[in-house]
Amino acid sequence: MVTSLDALGRWEKLDALTGPVQRVVRGLPLGRYRDVLHGLPIGHPLHPALVQVPMGAWLSAAVLDVVPGTGRSARLLVGVGVLAAAPAAWAGWVDWAEQHEDQMRTGLVHAASIAVAVGLYARSWVQRGRGRTARGKVLGFAGLCAAGAGGMIGGHLAYRQAAGANKTEPVPHLLDDGWHPVGRVEDFPIGEAVRRELGEVPLLVVRRPGGHLHVLAGRCSHLSGPLPEGTITDGCVVCPWHGSVFRLSDGANVRGPATAPQPTFQVSVDYEGIVHVRLPGAG
Repeated sequence: MVTSLDALGRWEKLDALTGPVQRVVRGLPLGRYRDVLHGLPIGHPLHPALVQVPMGAWLSAAVLDVVPGTGRSARLLVGVGVLAAAPAAWAGWVDWAEQHEDQMRTGLVHAASIAVAVGLYARSWVQRGRGRTARGKVLGFAGLCAAGAGGMIGGHLAYRQAAGANKTEPVPHLLDDGWHPVGRVEDFPIGEAVRRELGEVPLLVVRRPGGHLHVLAGRCSHLSGPLPEGTITDGCVVCPWHGSVFRLSDGANVRGPATAPQPTFQVSVDYEGIVHVRLPGAG
């Protein structure tokens, strides 16, 4: 089973679809609502939270389908699940459009499975309304199987392929506590992004006009994009891979698709002009 799920990420024939669909999703005029759908206000992807509603409604409908006298309630829950699947899908698509190729391939199969489930449940709702309860129940249970398969693929995408996970969470665990030298002040030209290494952790170092130094973890929390290769503008760094924007002063993510901030280092310059950095909570 795991081998088959892993193979989805290597199914290159899906690339004929991923490219055009990605362009459509990225081209949608969502404005700032795109960040809301990414989950920026809540600090993690919104899609997994939204899917609880349709899945919960459909599971509850399946339980009621084996309880006599609950046909109207079961149909209501089927309809709630179909309607609630729409915002969950919107959030899922905007996340999907900013992922790596292997994740996008797996995500496309996940979306197809859920689309089948929604179609089956929509037909189930119609059949129940026409009095064909038995047929509606069969379609409902078929939809639940399709949704379950889609959920399993989604879990593989989230945990096996780490889509949506905060890529900077391990940083404090890879560093020792205390102050560490990263170079001399003159090694950091004003306004330029400079890469440094601190053990296994890459750093982004930016010296602002006036001499103030900002140091962030160098890999983007979204999908590990190289921030030292990004653009420095308006006191922020823009990830070169997917356009996430982080404030240099505190690492806050001011625009998605990243939903987690960048670890931010304290900076100290000694009397010899050597820059030392420390990450609070490291070790």
